[in-house]
Formats: sequence, C-alpha cells, structure tokens
Amino acid sequence: MKKLKFPTAQTILILIAVLVTILTWFVPAGKYDSLAYNAEKNSFTKISIGESVELPATQGTLEGLGIKIPIEKFINGDIYKPIGIPNTFKEMEAQPQGFSALVQSPIKGIIAAADIIFLILIIGGLIGIMNLTGAFNAGISWMAKVLKGREYILIIAVTTLIALGGTTFGLAEETMAFYPILIPVFLAAKYDAMVGLSCVFLGSSIGTMCSTVNPFATIIASDAAGINWTTGLNNRIIMLLLCTTITIVYILRYAKKVKADPSKSIIYDQKENIEHLFGLDSMNTNVKFTHRLRLITLVFSLSFVIMIVGVSFLDWWFVEMTSTFLVGAIIIGIIARIKESDFVDAFAKGAADLLSVAFIVGIARGVTILMEDGLISDTILFYASNITEDMHKGVFANVMLFIYGGLSFFMPSSSGMAVLTMPIFSPLADTVHIGREIIVDTYQYGMGLFHLINPTGLILAALAIVKIGFNRWLRFVIPLMLILVLATMIFLTVSVYTN
Repeated sequence: MKKLKFPTAQTILILIAVLVTILTWFVPAGKYDSLAYNAEKNSFTKISIGESVELPATQGTLEGLGIKIPIEKFINGDIYKPIGIPNTFKEMEAQPQGFSALVQSPIKGIIAAADIIFLILIIGGLIGIMNLTGAFNAGISWMAKVLKGREYILIIAVTTLIALGGTTFGLAEETMAFYPILIPVFLAAKYDAMVGLSCVFLGSSIGTMCSTVNPFATIIASDAAGINWTTGLNNRIIMLLLCTTITIVYILRYAKKVKADPSKSIIYDQKENIEHLFGLDSMNTNVKFTHRLRLITLVFSLSFVIMIVGVSFLDWWFVEMTSTFLVGAIIIGIIARIKESDFVDAFAKGAADLLSVAFIVGIARGVTILMEDGLISDTILFYASNITEDMHKGVFANVMLFIYGGLSFFMPSSSGMAVLTMPIFSPLADTVHIGREIIVDTYQYGMGLFHLINPTGLILAALAIVKIGFNRWLRFVIPLMLILVLATMIFLTVSVYTN
C-alpha cells in the first residue's frame, strides 16, 4: 500500500478556500463603518452600510467618532488607508459564498496580487539570465573556498542582515528573490536546503515581527492607535535582539548536526533532487571567477541594493522594484554579450521556474477575497474584541497576542491588519490601564509568530521554490516557534507590569 503524501501548497490553499467558503454560510455577516481621508478635498468620507457621508477633516470630527488619532496623521499621509470606526459594528444580510465564488477566488486573487506576481516572474527571468552567464557557479565556488571551515558565518550574516531589512522597511515579499540565489550557496557549504530556507524566511519573519521603524507595521499601527511610533521602541529593540539570537542559535545547532551527519537532515531523502534542482550535481567547481563575471555579479547585487534604497527612501513599490530587476537583467545580458534569442529563451525559462510560486501567492490572496466578499472578517474582529472584557492586564496582553495570531490567518497583510484593528483594539488598553503601545506590540508579535506557519502568508510560496513540503517545515520550525512564543509571553507580561 502506497504511503499517503502530504498535499502540495496549492492543494492546501484550495482546501483552506473551501473551508472559508463554508464559514461564510455559518459566521454572521457584519461590518464596521470606516473612515477615509480625501487629500484633494481635505475632508473625511465616512463609509457606512449602503451610504457614504462627507465630513470636515478636523480633530473634532475624529473625537466625535471616538477615534483618538491626531488629525495630522491623516493630513501628513501617515494613515493612507480607510480605518475602522469603533463601536459601529452592524450585522448585515448574510453573503454566503457558493461554488462559483470558490472557483473564481483563485483568479480574482491572481489579478489582485498581480504586482507581487510580476515581481516574482521578473526575478525568475533575471535568475535565468544569471544562470546562463555562469556567474552563479563561479561566485558560489569562490565563496565556498573563502568560507571553508567558517561556513557558520554565512548563517549568522544572512539571518542578521535579512532581519535588519525586516525590522526597518518590512522586507518580506522581496525575499522571494533570495531563495534561488542563496540556497545553492548553503548547499555548496555542505548544509541542507532547510538551513538556507530558514535563514532567509526566519530572518525576515523575526525582523518584521520585532519591527522597530517599519512603516508598514510599527509606524502605521502606532499612528492608527493614536500614539507616537517611538513609544515602546526600547522594548521592541530588546525583543529583536532576543528573538534574532534565539533563532540564529537554533539554526546553527541544526546546521552543525546536518554538516556532521547529512542523514540527520529533515529532508535527507530529498537531498539528490534538491541538489539537482539548484544545479549542484552538475556545477563546475573549477570555473574561474573572471572580471566579467565579477562585474555581472556586481550588477546583480546592485539591483537588490537599489531596490532596498528605493523602498526605504524613495517610496518605491512593486512597479519600481520590478522595473529595477528587469533593467538589471538587460544590463547583464549586454555585459555577457548574450544573443537576443538566447536572452529571451533564458529569461522566459527562469520566469517559468517560479510560475508555480506566483500561483500560490494568487491563490492565497483569493482566500482573503472570499472572506471580504462573505463579510465575515469584521464579524470575527468584533467577537474577538469582546473576548478580553474584564480581564486582568497581564492576561489581557497575552490573550491579545493569540487573538492577533488567529486574526492573521484571515488578514495576513500587516498594514491592512493595523488600520482595520488598531482603532478597535487600542481603546481596550485604556480599560485595563496599560499603554496603547502594548496593543501595537501584541499585533506585531502575534502576527509574526503565526507567520512562521501561516499558510495564507508567504511560507507556502517559499517552500514551493525549494520543493520542501509543509509537513517538513512544521517539523523543523514548531520547536523554535514554541520557544519564541514562551519568550514573547514572558516579555509581554513583564512589560505590562514594569512600564
């Protein structure tokens, strides 16, 4: 009798979509009123069920709606998305999603996620061009010789640098580009693909979980909570150092075990397939890292540097990031003197290699669309906000941690979660006499911890690139996740009693 195989990422997401479709038949429909700022008219638009009303953009309007946010946060553009209005939840006529909506959800999701999907495909094309030049092989061989005996430096450096990207500007979706590049480096260093995967994914996850100046998490959440983003910053820096250290030590222990005995790898039975996937079995380790290949590698690296600078300082988003990688691919093609037909073929093949990953991102977005169309997201938020009534502050903080973890399954977007929930949840901090920065912390930590295993987040897309099953990842990461949850709960409890 053949062994049952764990389902693929696409199947897992489709099963989740089926579950969400069923939920829309049983969870009552409901919605909060929302408030949007119109910069052109310098006015607010209050959006209720079936109607919208224009209101003056004044502090008095905000106070009248029970929103404790300075008017400057809207005028300056710090809050650029519609926010939920507290105490306005209304039950609505049920909008159960049927078979037609279920079938259409992946298509709608792919359309809605077109920006990140095109980023992934263009990055795939760039990698295809790099593979054609031979720069990857030469660079990996050179790095393997330089780091020989000190390969652990690679783990510390990659995890730390990506965590810094996560905590400063929310490096997350952009890491999809790093897996095809860095996994072969870790394989050449005699580690398994799980080590490379974990350095990139966990580095990003811990960085965004412990965001310090991330405009898409800390700053927008603090603004929506009506506090300055620097409030509670010291605690977040401590958590960043603590959680990053725990994560690096965890990866190093696993990596050391695998390096000493490859059979200890969680994915040992996939070793040959993964090495073939990333070209390690046919890599020429004697290839010379010529000046031309060094220049090609420099242009490739600069593409990422320019992307980071653009996102951090120039308000770039997916269109600009994608264009940067496209231009990088063309410049590399010119330097390498690749024929036009060969360039097109290699670019198309590289993009095709990441097509399944792009589909996963789209299907995951489709799950969110099902919940929005079924009008159950706000209902879940409303009942979640009532759970914490009359709780002691220490219990309250930890319950909020798990509430945010659960909500992130339905709302994996950090900025979307912030503007939707902060105006609703942050006033709850006042009722238990703690600072609103604690709510911001529970939002970040709860989403970040569940992100490690959240199938509607980025993990399934990352696993698809490396061809590692979700069950293997769970086996690897669950012990670390439990350690981080315990550390976070202790830190939160201490914080509410000492601040």
